[in-house]
Amino acid sequence: MSCMQLEEQVAEVQKFYSTINDQVNDAKDKGREKHVIGTKRSQQGGSSREANSSNTMKETHQRWAWPFMEPVDVEGLGLHDYYQIIEKPMDFGTIKRKMNAKDGSGYKNVREIYSDVRLVFENAMKYNGEKNDVHIMAKTLLEKFEKKWLQLLPKVAQAEREKEEARVLLEAKRAQEATYAKMTKDIRHALCDVDEQLKNLKEMVIKKCRKLSTHEKLALKKNLSRLNGGNLLKAMSIIHEIDPTFQHDAPQVDLDLDRQSDFILWKLNLFTKEALEDQDKAAAEEMAVNHNVNTEDQKNTNKRRKL
Repeated sequence: MSCMQLEEQVAEVQKFYSTINDQVNDAKDKGREKHVIGTKRSQQGGSSREANSSNTMKETHQRWAWPFMEPVDVEGLGLHDYYQIIEKPMDFGTIKRKMNAKDGSGYKNVREIYSDVRLVFENAMKYNGEKNDVHIMAKTLLEKFEKKWLQLLPKVAQAEREKEEARVLLEAKRAQEATYAKMTKDIRHALCDVDEQLKNLKEMVIKKCRKLSTHEKLALKKNLSRLNGGNLLKAMSIIHEIDPTFQHDAPQVDLDLDRQSDFILWKLNLFTKEALEDQDKAAAEEMAVNHNVNTEDQKNTNKRRKL
């Protein structure tokens, strides 16, 4: 990975997480209002669905519904072939218990309720002959129920679409977060590789550094003594950056050039030369300013004498 690619990925990840932070902050500001509105809508939607289901159930709570309210008493009625004909028994008592279940065993959606209500009537029609009273009651109630279901179906379909859209958006968000999390991890590894390469490069440079001659060391020592306070602190910091064991901020620093690595000596040599050039330039500019001031003062003095 090149440095430019690495910088682009870092910028993209920073932008992504910055956007998330902004969204979180906005959500905190508007969360209470949205929560109230969302809760009301959720309660209204839930109440509406429960009311619709309840109304649908009430259609069956008429005088013809009594055979379907509780599980069929197979033993009491002597219906020995019932389980051979009916694969999945169902009744409204069981449906009601599943609708009120709080342990996760209840219905997940309205279509499951619809399916079980149909099953109640279909089982009765399947087991009993067409001329049997139970068959006739089941067929009549099923027709009424189907009409009610057709009225509810558009609302059910809309709720399902909204739920699916929310699921898709959530999955897309999670996928995006996973992508940027992986990118962050890759960047971290790339930065570690860069650090390792820089470390190896520094070690290679140190090994290839020419040793300073005795004359060069003396010149370096002299140059260090000429540095002003600020530049001297910078010089000590240079040593500390390369050799963390060097106490650059101690009250009294003892610098032994013979104990420093060739790499440190070369860094100090380059720094002192540049720093002294800047110091000399600043001193020359200050001297020129002072000279101009003195010249102007002398002119003013001469004018006063003539007067």
